[in-house]
Amino acid sequence: MSYSAIHPNWEKPADNMVDGYSLEMTAKEIEGLKEAAPLIRPGTQVAVTFLPGEELEQRVEAAVLVRELGFEPIVHLSARRIESEQQLDWYLGEITQKAGVKRVFIIAGDPPEAEGPYSDSLQIIETGLLEKHGIEIVGVGGHPEGHPNNTAAQLWDWMERKIAAVRAHGMTPLVVTQFAFDDDAIVAWLAEMRERGIDVPVRLGVPGPAGIKRLLGFAKRCGVGASASVMKKYGVSLTNLIGRAGPDKLVDSLNSKLGEAHGRVRLHFYPFGALTASAEWINEYHAKHS
Repeated sequence: MSYSAIHPNWEKPADNMVDGYSLEMTAKEIEGLKEAAPLIRPGTQVAVTFLPGEELEQRVEAAVLVRELGFEPIVHLSARRIESEQQLDWYLGEITQKAGVKRVFIIAGDPPEAEGPYSDSLQIIETGLLEKHGIEIVGVGGHPEGHPNNTAAQLWDWMERKIAAVRAHGMTPLVVTQFAFDDDAIVAWLAEMRERGIDVPVRLGVPGPAGIKRLLGFAKRCGVGASASVMKKYGVSLTNLIGRAGPDKLVDSLNSKLGEAHGRVRLHFYPFGALTASAEWINEYHAKHS
């Protein structure tokens, strides 16, 4: 399988840890993306999330802007939030025709009950609508620190089934992880993934620089481990929540621990509403390590 379909950089070793990075934004962060755009490398993949409180039209508008600014849109699909097959078909048509979308990332989503016919991401893949609309790359989730509603065995089983389904439908799979603070958990998870024979490229989720309270709030909301010992490794003390923190220690640690055995890996940054701050951090890191 050629990895260049995902990104040209996947066919060669990374120059440094931010080579071939991707970013995430919400549909409401259009002004934030415009502000950050001059700092973001041309062609960078920018994911548009599928969060509650946003309209489908907003997400389409955000994907169009990503394309117009010279970046590559990746559109999220939240299975349980999609109300009907007709709505999914319409949405895929809009993002592919108006924004030239070739990449999607599919999650089950937060609602405990599905709002429509899909309760998990595998069902979206099996509809055949993705390839109908010319989708080429399908991202599925990875959870280095586990998931509150699934055992580790269930998570590996789901990943393997989704990857197999993506390939069966003629598309290329990619794994994108939830953000995590624990470098040891990330590396151990990635090692187990490769030991299981899962050779898919991985984007490791990394928190962008943000206020400490904001980081911990997102961690709690997303079920990410943020114990005192883990956060200390990240450079944060839970007894002092004033100030900001960045991913310097985490990225440096990953750089020292990841090797050839861990396969193709790049970073995916979660800016938490601070696209400019994340882009600035990435550029500073690149300048120091190039």
